[in-house]
Amino acid sequence: MPRFTASDATGLHYTDEGDGLPLLCLSGLTRDGHDFDYLAPHLPEGIRLIRLDYRGRGQSDWADPATYTIPIEGRDAVELLNHLGIEKAAVLGTSRGGLIAMMLAAAVKDRLLGVALNDIGPEIADAGLDVIKNYIGRNPVWKTWDEAAAARPRAMAGFANVPPERWRIEVEKLYRETPDGLQIPYDPRLRDAVLEAGAQPAPDLWPLFDALAGLPLCALRGANSDLLSPDTFAEMRRRRPDMIASEVPDRGHIPFLDEPEALDALTHWLGMLT
Repeated sequence: MPRFTASDATGLHYTDEGDGLPLLCLSGLTRDGHDFDYLAPHLPEGIRLIRLDYRGRGQSDWADPATYTIPIEGRDAVELLNHLGIEKAAVLGTSRGGLIAMMLAAAVKDRLLGVALNDIGPEIADAGLDVIKNYIGRNPVWKTWDEAAAARPRAMAGFANVPPERWRIEVEKLYRETPDGLQIPYDPRLRDAVLEAGAQPAPDLWPLFDALAGLPLCALRGANSDLLSPDTFAEMRRRRPDMIASEVPDRGHIPFLDEPEALDALTHWLGMLT
């Protein structure tokens, strides 16, 4: 199992597949490297796919919840690149991962080849935040994967035309099935870290987005997203008219990344990096 030790002695899990252009994939807030399972089979030749499980998530060690922050997780990402001997990498960030990518552009831009953002921007809509605060750190009410998969279409606002087998795959990634019901596969204290961050005044993240200047940039938005608003997406496009921008129909937060619109945009972006 590929692991490395971060500078604060936390053990972190990652995967490293293929050869060629390094593509560092950073997942959503409570998720892990499996976020990119749907994309992986569609990547073009010559891509080295690297996925990091954040501290407290996936197969990485749980840590002091005070370290479950974007700056620390960004530091972990840079330390992974150092561990692998990679000077520069492209970064694909889903939700939380996109915030980390923007922070990296502001802090260590010389390590980046380009950035792709999946349903995230420098302004986060309150409606989407409220959904996250409601579920984070809590085990779901469903007792089995079958129950969760059957409920998923109703639970996932903004999604349509998703085959039942996709929802089943999703819930198996999101929860562990136990005799006592479904359980989250991450440190529940992540809830404390997120709520603590939310209790502080919201920072202005537009300078982080503007730090992406000069880097090949791609941005995806679920057409029905409750986290990335149409107005924010429009402002991102205004500030970066060269940005590859695509809205994915029948998707809320977050697109799976194997939709034709997502694949077309990401393929175009990757072509700019080679």
